[in-house]
Amino acid sequence: MTQKTKNILLIIVFFLVLIIAYKYAISNTLQLKSEYKTLKQDAVVFNNMPLQLSALKQREKYYDSLLTKYQMGESSMQNSMLKTINTYAEANKLKVIGFIEPHKIQQNDLIVNTYQFTLEGDYNAIITLIHQIEQKTKFGEVINLFFKKQKNYRNGKYYLQASVLLKSFG
Repeated sequence: MTQKTKNILLIIVFFLVLIIAYKYAISNTLQLKSEYKTLKQDAVVFNNMPLQLSALKQREKYYDSLLTKYQMGESSMQNSMLKTINTYAEANKLKVIGFIEPHKIQQNDLIVNTYQFTLEGDYNAIITLIHQIEQKTKFGEVINLFFKKQKNYRNGKYYLQASVLLKSFG
């Protein structure tokens, strides 16, 4: 065997040893290292659980205080919303034309209620009521507001109707 053949054979054997070493030793080490990293991240998450639990309890207290502040604890949300709408409508010359039973959908352990009601009256009064419902009373968010100008053929006057869709979680 010549020196050149020995060198080629030596290089081939070296690469075979590298492949075998990678397959049986290095790949297992890299796999264990990645498992160690994920377990270490899980340990950090579990160590932070008491902090997260206390933060969630504080949020619950805050939301309970909001419910009591807006007097929504004893009666249903639908009744409270209807009371608020009627009170505002009487004070600002609005008419509540319709208030349909809420549509309920369950999504991932969360119940979504969609309320639909129709108002008739002045544009500014309707917009102010919508702002009050959405921002001040926190009943939910308005997902659709549709204005419709119609004519009363008996007296020839026009009036404005607004159909409102309000989404709330609960």
